Amino acid sequence: MMYLLKKRLWVTVTAMLISVACGIGLGYLTSSAISVHGAMARLQQYAVRLLDNDVASSREARTVLSALNSSPYPHCSEAELQYFRDLLYKADYLKDVGSIRGDKIDCSANMGRLAESLQLPEPKFIQHDGIKVYQNLAPPALEGTRGIGLEQGGSYVVFNGYNFTRLRIPSMHFISTESDLPNKQLGPLVGDGSHAQGMVLTEDHDGRTGSNLYATRCYLAYSDCVTAYVSIPESLQADRSSIGGFVFLGGLVGVFLGLLSSDAYLRSRSMERQLRRAIRKDELQMVYQPIVELASERIVGAETLARWTDEEGVAVGPDVFIRLAEERGIVGLITRLVVQHALKDFAETLRKLPDFRISVNVAAADLADPEFLPMLDQALKDAHIDASSLTIEITESSTAHHDVAIETILALRQRGHSVHIDDFGTGFSSLSYLHDMAVDAIKIDRSFTKSVGTDAANAAILPKILSMAEALSLRVVVEGIETENQAAFFVANGQQILGQGWLYGRPVPIEEFRNRLAENESKPPRTALSGWQGRLFGEEEDPLISAGTA
Repeated sequence: MMYLLKKRLWVTVTAMLISVACGIGLGYLTSSAISVHGAMARLQQYAVRLLDNDVASSREARTVLSALNSSPYPHCSEAELQYFRDLLYKADYLKDVGSIRGDKIDCSANMGRLAESLQLPEPKFIQHDGIKVYQNLAPPALEGTRGIGLEQGGSYVVFNGYNFTRLRIPSMHFISTESDLPNKQLGPLVGDGSHAQGMVLTEDHDGRTGSNLYATRCYLAYSDCVTAYVSIPESLQADRSSIGGFVFLGGLVGVFLGLLSSDAYLRSRSMERQLRRAIRKDELQMVYQPIVELASERIVGAETLARWTDEEGVAVGPDVFIRLAEERGIVGLITRLVVQHALKDFAETLRKLPDFRISVNVAAADLADPEFLPMLDQALKDAHIDASSLTIEITESSTAHHDVAIETILALRQRGHSVHIDDFGTGFSSLSYLHDMAVDAIKIDRSFTKSVGTDAANAAILPKILSMAEALSLRVVVEGIETENQAAFFVANGQQILGQGWLYGRPVPIEEFRNRLAENESKPPRTALSGWQGRLFGEEEDPLISAGTA
């Protein structure tokens, strides 16, 4: 007992540590991805704002330059200086305007008429419309006018450096790119030059270069582009509180998943022991679902299905415990119990109704088990029942071992058993398989039944399956019939088709099945499609019983 407790503790702690580590890692990666995505969205918005500001200021500068060059007053006269000041006062983006002769500044709105003209520096760029662009218009005497300037036709303007400063966003950077037409060169004009490597771009684009995310927006009429960018470490640092929250949440989820996974592991290990005990103590329950002749709604058989409730009182689905039994090599023990119970429960019925058939599902391992056929023979002998009364259903996946399946199927049919391919259409069967194995019937999978009356691809395949079965002289059993429309579809086909599903009855214990069989036998047989009333066994769905796996 102490060993089991230590093992449970070790599994729980290990699972929790692994899950917490994975949760924290996943939380960090998820939050980082969200942070990067959010940073890119913010960059795109920032680039648009910067470009709008750039275009508005450039448009205003050109308008003012045109007005300066159209001055009606004498060069640098008091009247012209007042004219300059009026233009500057109305401008939103400019810090100074003035007049130039011979590449020298003679006067400006802020400095007035200069006693000695100042030499302009070399322009940084020349735009397509001839406007000269100065990156740092700062003659020695012009304190406070440092900034980007434009010159055309003997007039110049200087931009207010606050234009971009007021748009700055913490942790984000920008660079304004200008095109030089005569030299056909590109270069940065203004922005965060110390971070600008690889950021001089000339077309609209979003992406990543190195460790930087960037978004570029351009206005081709002015040959201007603005790139907003941020380094990924800066982006993550800005979102550190959000990332911390995700990491914490990931850790909590990891704790929860660790507990679940350890519990699932321990349950899985203990489930096998519980299942073995249930088989040994014959504690599996058998339920039976009616198989009816669709045209008459007469019950002609029953499928035997195993159910199991574990020692904690939890109903374990057949898809779970049958798969576990197959993995652990004990499915043959379940098959033996199913056969014994079915023959015992229906012994009297089979003697009274020679045409009645009971079906049992067998696994692939049963077909390869040398004790399977002798077990069937002995069980039939002990119950005094003919082999023809017991139908063997095998899944399509069981036919994967082709030679073994063929040999066992031939032996079963030689003894008088009918052999049906269960869940037909979902696995390995083909025309050649059906021909080689010479089975008696196919059971059409419920996925095809659900497609009746829909546009699903299975609905188009279904008539071909029915035609194939008819061509090969195979009987057809349809699984999962839940509605009258589905039943009517198969009846209208004209073949003698059997069916089962909630429309005709859910799997029930043997006592209830006998009562319902007696009621069915006492009713006059149906011979037409009209009505479709009086369902035998109720309409509501039962998700556990619907698994339909032995």
